[in-house]
Amino acid sequence: MNEGFSDIAYQELHPTILYCSRTRDARLNSYHSHTNVEMAFILSGTGRYLVDGVSYDVKQGDLIICNPGVLHQSVVTDQNDPTIEFIVGFTDVHFLNMPDNCIRMPEGEHLLRLSSEAKREFSRCCYEIMEENASSEPGRYYMIQAEMMKMLIIIYRALNGNRQEENSGISFESYSKGYVVQQIIRYLNENYANKISLDQIAHNMYLSPVYISKIFKEKTGDSPINFLIKIRLKKAKELLEDGQGSIKVIASMVGYDDVYHFSKLFKKYYGISPLNYQKSVRKKEE
Repeated sequence: MNEGFSDIAYQELHPTILYCSRTRDARLNSYHSHTNVEMAFILSGTGRYLVDGVSYDVKQGDLIICNPGVLHQSVVTDQNDPTIEFIVGFTDVHFLNMPDNCIRMPEGEHLLRLSSEAKREFSRCCYEIMEENASSEPGRYYMIQAEMMKMLIIIYRALNGNRQEENSGISFESYSKGYVVQQIIRYLNENYANKISLDQIAHNMYLSPVYISKIFKEKTGDSPINFLIKIRLKKAKELLEDGQGSIKVIASMVGYDDVYHFSKLFKKYYGISPLNYQKSVRKKEE
């Protein structure tokens, strides 16, 4: 083994992922424990965790680690801003000077607050795992395992003081919001032709509709649905210019079954009906 890797029991850092989810199983709302390690990373919202008899107030970016046999319970403290968690259960890990399948923190703590940089990386890993978990791509499990290994190394470095807080002026919250908004925009650009609702966007992003609307408005000045309309109409305009069929066909191609509704939106945004716009394009070409 290379000397540079001697600080970790590297050959035993190949976690077996048992489950991962953005929501806790309703059956496990009571005080309970597992035979595996479980981690809960707070993606958004505020709440409280009861772990091994100790109460922890948690917020976005906090990480709760529960080793096997440790009793824990997630408690909602604000119905208007409930915690959205990334939860993962796993086995087959071993850090140097720690028991198998145990992440031991100083003074028996269970709440780990990472540096801003580490939070950003950890959050990105969570979203990558959720995206892979929802896909049907070959090698999905190994991609998830690779991200999980990175998360464990981030934790190990944090516990051993190898990560320094950076005074870069970029907060974790700002980074996290920016990443989520970028993912939403990508989703809208790739799926504008399909039926899309705010609830569907929120479900795909593993966050609440209220939170999605709030951060999207903050970053773009627009609502997700309004942003989607602009994408659809811009694409429709391109299709009209290319002569891609009738108004009804083009409306369908950009996600509208109701051609009247489509025409009304198009005229509102461009000041001309799609039919007249199509005619004006043809006239210019003649």
